[in-house]
Amino acid sequence: MKKARSIIALLLVLVMALSLVGCATDTPEAETPEEPAEEPAEEPAEEPEEPAEEPAAEKRILNIWGWNEEFKDRFEAYYVDAGLLPDDVDVKFTIVPSTDNAYQNALDQALLDQENVSDDEKIDMFLLEADYALKYVDSEYTLDVINDVGLTEEDLAVQYKYTQEIVTDSNGVIKGTSWQATPGLFAYRRSIAEDVLGSDDPEVVQEALSTWDKFYEVAEQADAKGYKMLSGYDDAYRVFSNNMSGPWVDENKVINVDDSILAWIEQTKDFTDKGYTNKSRLWDDQWQSDQGPGAKVFGFFYSTWGINFTLLDNSLEDLEAEKAVGNGIYGDYGVVYGPQNYYWGGSWIAAAKGSDDLDLVKDIMLVLTTDKDTMLQITKDTQDFTNHEQAMTELAADDSYASDFLGGQNHIKLFVESAKGIDMSNISPYDQGMNEHIQTAFADYFNGNVDFDTALDNFYKAVIEIYPELKRPE
Repeated sequence: MKKARSIIALLLVLVMALSLVGCATDTPEAETPEEPAEEPAEEPAEEPEEPAEEPAAEKRILNIWGWNEEFKDRFEAYYVDAGLLPDDVDVKFTIVPSTDNAYQNALDQALLDQENVSDDEKIDMFLLEADYALKYVDSEYTLDVINDVGLTEEDLAVQYKYTQEIVTDSNGVIKGTSWQATPGLFAYRRSIAEDVLGSDDPEVVQEALSTWDKFYEVAEQADAKGYKMLSGYDDAYRVFSNNMSGPWVDENKVINVDDSILAWIEQTKDFTDKGYTNKSRLWDDQWQSDQGPGAKVFGFFYSTWGINFTLLDNSLEDLEAEKAVGNGIYGDYGVVYGPQNYYWGGSWIAAAKGSDDLDLVKDIMLVLTTDKDTMLQITKDTQDFTNHEQAMTELAADDSYASDFLGGQNHIKLFVESAKGIDMSNISPYDQGMNEHIQTAFADYFNGNVDFDTALDNFYKAVIEIYPELKRPE
């Protein structure tokens, strides 16, 4: 037994010793076994760098020059808003008013500088008016729309031929294209016609105004009723000037005052002396107010743009209100052919030599001046007469198409007929200066400030100053 107790005691001692050793390793004082050398810490993996954002591709600039907002409005409404402008293109319009020849002067300088500026500064397209189109058409600064720009004869075949004749150079090359044709009509006040002629029906009114002699008779009747036949000196001018027998300047650079211009002078002087007008000038306050509420003027000679762009707005009492019957004299106008066929104005797009965007210029010309659906939509939206013969002929025959502004008339029907009689054989590069200065010089004569010979002399001096190569007749 003694021996067994000794063994048990020995075992207890050993167990306690082992326990103490185990506890010692957990105490701060105890030495800890040497730890193996630390492995070098792995650097956290670097996040891959975001690829640097590529700078946005620089857009090319399409430069378009004009003298008012009309083409800009058409371009934005029927090209940009239609989603046709490429994403890599920005369009810059340069608008210079035409007063005092400012637009042509600025355009001339820019075209002269075309070779010395960057591509983004070069003019790509610019707008022309009929009165000076030939000046640019017969220059090196406009491109052939077929051989240089890329339109085809088939593309252009849909247009009114006279709109191409205006921009055809001396070699037979077409150097521009237009979205509009501008035949002229006589717009009359229905309520005044009713009072003066006993009817506002267009057929009755046309019969009463079908010749200049009859026009004169109606002026007398209107005067007896307290109305003016026309607003001022210049109202009938374009009818006479567009019916000249030849151009303003002959092949020897001699100025020609045509018999048709002399007839305008004679009639206007007579109308002025007899009080048949309000002695206004085009675009002045009197002329514009004579087209609106409260006015007592029988009518106005106007082409397509004038009716929808000028006469309509002038007829309104409130420009901010709806353009509808009840606002001013909206709906009180009608249109007839008048005593003589004529056209007035119009705008043409020319492609500039040096343009680096001819692919885009071509597409704009195709869409805005040859596409039937676009042409129809412009007419339906704005009442303008667009340059697509088939589209306008179809609309003229459409009994459902009518202008509320013109008392329910389909004015397109009259424009289609008027366009057939336009003769471009009398145009010249000098038309703008001639037209402006003959009207200015003879305003003094109509007013009684100078006699006929002095007015004519003043006209010659004025035009020779701006066109020194010209001569007065001997």
